Amino acid sequence: IAFGLEMEGADKHEIEKRVKRALEMVQLTGMERRKPKQLSGGQQQRVAVARALVKVPDVLLLDEPLGALDLKLRKEMQLELKALQQQLGITFVYVTHDQEEAMTMSDRIAVMSKGKVQQLGTPVEIYERPSNRFVADFIGDSNFLDGQIKTLSKDEACVLVPELNAEVNGIPVSNGLVNGEDVTVSIRPEKIHIAEKGMNQNSFKGKVTNTVYIGTDTHLYVDLKGKTIKVFEQNRISRLDPGSFYTVGQDVTLVMMPENVLVLKKG
Repeated sequence: IAFGLEMEGADKHEIEKRVKRALEMVQLTGMERRKPKQLSGGQQQRVAVARALVKVPDVLLLDEPLGALDLKLRKEMQLELKALQQQLGITFVYVTHDQEEAMTMSDRIAVMSKGKVQQLGTPVEIYERPSNRFVADFIGDSNFLDGQIKTLSKDEACVLVPELNAEVNGIPVSNGLVNGEDVTVSIRPEKIHIAEKGMNQNSFKGKVTNTVYIGTDTHLYVDLKGKTIKVFEQNRISRLDPGSFYTVGQDVTLVMMPENVLVLKKG
């Protein structure tokens, strides 16, 4: 941790004071004399952070700093780093390919593709109002349907979707949309409701083709006229009865509320 300060020729007492402070920041006080092999993976990551922080930078670049850690430890370190950044008040530029990590860590996210920023915004803006299909696909899961705008207003667009042979109503998100334009309709799997009966808008009958139980949610794959739609249903009740879950081959009605459906420029 002291190496960078030693290379700068800092005073010995100043080095000791700043190293002590850096160890306190990353909660490693009392471990000053330990060898790397005597530290856990998470502790080693904290040493790396302390080594950077001890020089009190104006901006700290972290390039996938938690990539080598197991999932549980990575989640713990995410919260620790975020708390540390807020405590220090310096800018962290954090590079990651992990969508959930980006959402957890960031005040602002820049989604990039081929060297260009596709969208810059808060985690809520990026997730709830992606500017194009790439962003919607990169951050989180989405279902996509290709169609053509039939009618358009400021608040809602009606899109004809040939593969469903139906109309889908949603919020026009991209700027400059016009009647007759080819567009992409996007809806998040967790925002689709399974209902006993349909509604006037955006209700579709389908058949369950696969189910995946992952604890917090059950992921359903539903066939709508040859198009597979993903639906994430939260498991709110603790249950073991197989009859409580949807089964392969079961007929269901999917409802996509227009306020949850996004109409994006194609491509």
